[in-house]
Amino acid sequence: MTVIAPEQITHFSDSLPQLGQVVRRWSPLEDIQDTAIAEVQLVRVDAPTSFHCAVYEPCLCFVIQGSKTVLLGDKEIVYSGPSYMASAVHLPVVGRIDHAAPEQPFLAVKVRVDPQEVAGLILELGDKAPSAGHDAICSEMDCGLKSAPMDARMQGALYRLLSLLDAPEDIPVLSPLARRELIYRALMGEMGPHMRRFAASDSQANRIAQVIYALKEHYAQPLKIRELAASANMSESTLYHSFRQVTRMSPLQYQKKLRLHEARRLMLAEGLEAATASYRVGYESPSHFSREYSRMFGAPPRADVSQLRGTQATSVPA
Repeated sequence: MTVIAPEQITHFSDSLPQLGQVVRRWSPLEDIQDTAIAEVQLVRVDAPTSFHCAVYEPCLCFVIQGSKTVLLGDKEIVYSGPSYMASAVHLPVVGRIDHAAPEQPFLAVKVRVDPQEVAGLILELGDKAPSAGHDAICSEMDCGLKSAPMDARMQGALYRLLSLLDAPEDIPVLSPLARRELIYRALMGEMGPHMRRFAASDSQANRIAQVIYALKEHYAQPLKIRELAASANMSESTLYHSFRQVTRMSPLQYQKKLRLHEARRLMLAEGLEAATASYRVGYESPSHFSREYSRMFGAPPRADVSQLRGTQATSVPA
């Protein structure tokens, strides 16, 4: 288990209270809030939650205040503000807000990151970007999620990005620069070796990232491990082992979770019946789909979707 506790974090800057103020101002109600910056979402939760399923996309998630627990397969990550988490690939997770109250809500910022943008910046930095050392545990380096304390420089960079919300005319020009600074700070700090490992085209982690992308794009098709291994230039056993290191689940488990999440989205957003959604995501048997859906989300498809449509409170953090 990885834990980022408040007492571990030093060198706070004046940016932290300012960050809390700007997030609260732009998230006056408990919600996941889109912003005028397309890649940025704000999160406010006023009370602890139970565990809920989600799919993380490649992003940086910054916790300003409060704490949360994220489960990725058998790996548990607990982190408290001010800290941040990098998701290198699309990952099905289970998340829970641990500490939040109306007078001191959980506050977070999610910034979507294009892996190609990370790779380009690493190329530009060359030897200046830190590489992965041999003192780190292999599974920690390979896991698709990693957390780190948010130091004063990162806090300042995040504040500069969020400050653009007060100057919408500046967003088209300055937000790409502010986001680039965030990525740069992550690359030059404790998160750097992790991000570099996934961006390096000759690394095992990058090849698994390509496999994950293929699975995400073709989740409804039958799983063909041999073809995936060949495309990644790996043996089937190496693919299986490396995939589990990154995602903490097997390729089949990963595909199943993607299918179920997409079916849930189709039922919520497009109003599809459960049977139709199950066929759309690749299931051949609606009853099999219903059983697996219930195991993952805790209720049959129809009941789960009805409950979600009637729930106003935020259930899944950034």
